[in-house]
Amino acid sequence: MTYLGIDLGTSGLRALLTDAGGAPMASAERHYDVAHPHSGWSEQDPADWIAALEGAVDELRGAPGWDALSGIGVAGHMHGAVTLDASDRVIRPCILWNDTRSHIEAAALDATPGAREVSGNIVFPGFTAPKLMWMKTHEPDSFARVAMVLLPAAYLNLYLTGEHVADMSDSAGTSWFDTGARDWSDALLSLGGMSRAQMPRLVEGCARAGTLRSDLAARWGVGAVSVAGGAGDNAAAACGTGVLREGQGFVSLGTSGVLLAARDGYRPSPETALHSFCHAVPGTWYQMGVMLSCTDSLNWLARITGARPAELTASLGERLRAPGRERFLPYLSGERTPYNDADIRGAFTGIGAETTRDDLTRAVLEGVSFGLRDSAEALRGTGARLDHLLAIGGGTLSRYWLRLLATVLNLPLHLPRAGEFGAALGAARLGRIAATGESPGPIMTPPPIGEVIEPVSEMSDAMDAAYARFGPAYIGIKAVQ
Repeated sequence: MTYLGIDLGTSGLRALLTDAGGAPMASAERHYDVAHPHSGWSEQDPADWIAALEGAVDELRGAPGWDALSGIGVAGHMHGAVTLDASDRVIRPCILWNDTRSHIEAAALDATPGAREVSGNIVFPGFTAPKLMWMKTHEPDSFARVAMVLLPAAYLNLYLTGEHVADMSDSAGTSWFDTGARDWSDALLSLGGMSRAQMPRLVEGCARAGTLRSDLAARWGVGAVSVAGGAGDNAAAACGTGVLREGQGFVSLGTSGVLLAARDGYRPSPETALHSFCHAVPGTWYQMGVMLSCTDSLNWLARITGARPAELTASLGERLRAPGRERFLPYLSGERTPYNDADIRGAFTGIGAETTRDDLTRAVLEGVSFGLRDSAEALRGTGARLDHLLAIGGGTLSRYWLRLLATVLNLPLHLPRAGEFGAALGAARLGRIAATGESPGPIMTPPPIGEVIEPVSEMSDAMDAAYARFGPAYIGIKAVQ
């Protein structure tokens, strides 16, 4: 038997075929565009996702083991609103997670008594519920036609199975969901003029959601294939990295930054701007802090200095430097954790005539690392146990940054060996469990570790002192909560 993991990303789709033991066998990628018809808007045509999936499958059909395909799992970017009419036709382009047009509706919903308490989260502008509230006000004719709202991964599930079905981890990011009860909330739905009838059927991410449509199976050259409930992208990444239990977590140094911790129980803390979501396996949850400009901060510095990011970090050498006078606030596009402020912006301070490019690079890396510590401190405040963190993402190519981050967080960072350990592998693992009924624990194991980056103990006090001086309030930049 073989299994297919589909990672539906914002800029492209990746399909990964694994063998019976979960080892990668073949993969294919397809890319698509994001439309920005107005400032702050971000949309995609779901038809592009289907075309990308079919293109990836066409490429994989010649791979050994394809005809033994037994299970499929889909991971998708969260919060997007795919609106369907009574005939399952897409009404308008999907409004994506990074679309901020519904900030007024989000603030109004967030201020409603009980909204945070039921969902366990702040109502962010990128979440799904305020998007439909925006449609009700600004596109009433389209809103009146909405018979079903699906998240991006659930829309692919509809294409695969012909059924309206979604998993718990993805659905927890809608602001329509009772995250503790793992079910839709009629109270939250009614606040936005929605009903349970417009929501898909819920299953756990590793449960069987349906069977691959017979016409697709015939065209793809496969037999009966189970389709899993799937997962939101970060929950799938946690499945791919084996982050399932208390004490396990990862930090992702990508365009945005994520610090995620698995939780054995449900312990929401919306006032911290942490996300508290269901995990993709029963009886587990996870919490994560999100910063919007992680490696994007370094990319910005690279653009304005005319250097490549790797050049900037390589110039710092291998030895960790003490914090300097220059400081950087990494809020180039607003911030989620801990400020929940779309309008806050970044700043450099302490710049003098003698400031060098290396000083600016060091300040940017420190500012991003301190921003991630904000998330770590918020997680610890909820009782999360962080023994160490897996470090993933493009920023892990810089050993200097890893040493800095380990020291700022005061946690060892474990670097996986080269190979598969992300959302596509997590999705394939979900597909395997849905097909076989196996227990998640023995399948969702951490990847082999290639290196452990320990904190630089002689720099810990200096980094703690610099972190104490970090933040908008200290420097005088206004943060609104």
